Amino acid sequence: MIDTPLSARVPAPAQLAAPQHPQVPAWRGATSDDIDAVHALFAAAGRVDHPTYTVPREEIADHFALPHIDPARDTILGFGGDGELLAASSAILHPSRDTAAKVILEGAVHPAHRRRGIGTAALAWTYDRALQHLASIDVPIPGEVAMYAEERTTDAAAIAERIGLSTERWFTTMVRDLAEPVLERAAPEGTRLVPYAPERAMDVLAARNDAFRDHWGSLPSVEAPWRAFVDGPYLRPDLSTLLLEGDRVVALCLASVNEEDWEALGAPNTYIDLIGVVRDRRARGYAPTVISRTLAAARDAGLRKAVLDVDTASPTGAHGLYERLGFAATDRSRVLTRHF
Repeated sequence: MIDTPLSARVPAPAQLAAPQHPQVPAWRGATSDDIDAVHALFAAAGRVDHPTYTVPREEIADHFALPHIDPARDTILGFGGDGELLAASSAILHPSRDTAAKVILEGAVHPAHRRRGIGTAALAWTYDRALQHLASIDVPIPGEVAMYAEERTTDAAAIAERIGLSTERWFTTMVRDLAEPVLERAAPEGTRLVPYAPERAMDVLAARNDAFRDHWGSLPSVEAPWRAFVDGPYLRPDLSTLLLEGDRVVALCLASVNEEDWEALGAPNTYIDLIGVVRDRRARGYAPTVISRTLAAARDAGLRKAVLDVDTASPTGAHGLYERLGFAATDRSRVLTRHF
């Protein structure tokens, strides 16, 4: 049991000096005027780091709109002498801090300027900002700094390891060809299958939080980022599936479509963002029921592939379930963490 506040356990600098690098003469915090430049940087990096998917502009723009993020203090941007954005790095404190505090490190260096120490300088600053976040919390809860890295981005993992993070978990991307038959399942007795509807947003949030309470690394989602996701431009209610007992959401499969990914993946596809079953209704076949309905809806909408990511050590055995439903593993990514 932890009985000492995070603020007393985490050493953090009182002030953050700008990173120093001879090829990056200007560093500063981010403003909303930087959204397009940051998006262009992440797009260039993504073509090398994860060529099968893109980071939407709207996802970056959310960082400048969500109330728990202060881009001017949480993000550092590095510019070359010609004003080109060479690097961006952020430390985002998760808005839910009831049971744990978690800071996610994110960032990119333009591929043309890598292996010069720019990423090392940016990530060192970002890690110190993460420590500041944790040290601001005066309650006795666990603290964590985490960074996701594609398996192919070994340089990023090496930089994270040098500042004290270590690989704790692996995730696998899985893809299903929707040309293969989809075994559709009827709703179990006493339940009904319905597409997602905006008026159920908070009921679905409650089901999501219950379903993920025992998932590794998961903290409860809160209303503002949840609304940004479900009310955003990519969620497809017609492809997303809920299983109801009366008016209670007991299982969910939420799917989105980002057409910018189609060329990268080589086919029109849907990404399955969330699959969950509330904890007192597990082991009843609810997960394959909602997934199958979403796969059939995606096929009927003319999409050719479905994509998802899964924790390789999920306590629910999700990896095996997805294989039985026709998904095949492709890429892997790791989560590097440090706990306090």
